[in-house]
Amino acid sequence: MKIKFWGVRGSIPCPGPLTMKYGGNTSCIEVRFPDIDRLIIIDCGTGIRELGNFMMVHDLPNGPMRADIFLSHTHWDHIMGFPFFTPIYIPGTKLKVYGPVSYENDSLEKIVGGQLTYRYFPVRQTELAADITYFDLKEGEFDLGDGITLKTKYLNHPILSLGYRIEYKGKVFCTAYDTEPYTNIFVTDPDDPSYDEAMAVEGELVARDQNEALNRFIADSDLLVYDCQYTQDEYFHGKVGWGHSYFDYVCPLAALHGVKSLALFHHDPMRTDEQLDELADLHCRSGHAGSPHIFVAREGVEFIL
Repeated sequence: MKIKFWGVRGSIPCPGPLTMKYGGNTSCIEVRFPDIDRLIIIDCGTGIRELGNFMMVHDLPNGPMRADIFLSHTHWDHIMGFPFFTPIYIPGTKLKVYGPVSYENDSLEKIVGGQLTYRYFPVRQTELAADITYFDLKEGEFDLGDGITLKTKYLNHPILSLGYRIEYKGKVFCTAYDTEPYTNIFVTDPDDPSYDEAMAVEGELVARDQNEALNRFIADSDLLVYDCQYTQDEYFHGKVGWGHSYFDYVCPLAALHGVKSLALFHHDPMRTDEQLDELADLHCRSGHAGSPHIFVAREGVEFIL
């Protein structure tokens, strides 16, 4: 597997002089299998525009373009690059788009393709030249053919979100963003008028079980891409419940569960290159969180498993 980062930011694209080093595009990761000529794309943030341009130069000359696209979820920053993904306008392109859907009345096709209406965009979905098929995806294990196994895990985010674990020839690539630690959502203070002991106990058990399930999901990854939008101080001063994790939680977690390499991902749009450098110096230095190789994800970086 060859993994390349095309977009590493969260929430909104933030191009400019303060984000040139790590990049300002939102989430998009390329997973390529050169020996079997397969391509998987995770998320359609604004980074997918440059990936599409790359495919036009390097893939199209070899024949019709084909790819499987897996969306972590359908928040705007993870789908907004789709209308600017050039292969969707090229005859012969075949795309399979997978993702979780939170609302029964809105299909994945309507959510993603709905951006392509005259209200928002000069091209309608019905005018696209590519053959695009949409598939609703749930938590489970799936055979993608050619020896590729996909496992999915629901994450802790304000909308239904999936982590992806791709296994191929003994190597494991895993994503876990947008997510934060599961916590008890019920009142735990006995002096609170709304306190219910049974609900408080149940909530604690559910949070623990879900955290343990996610830990098993990421365990022994060769490369793990994990949400790390906040610092610990930011998280506990106004960001709890926003669906994103923090450095001091993620780095020890990866070490504890046998992750070999950890990419810190989904950078806050307000985070400058200088600030990310400072956080990298603190959290990515050798031995800081045990044995994993830890790095801050940056556009253009390739990782070969």
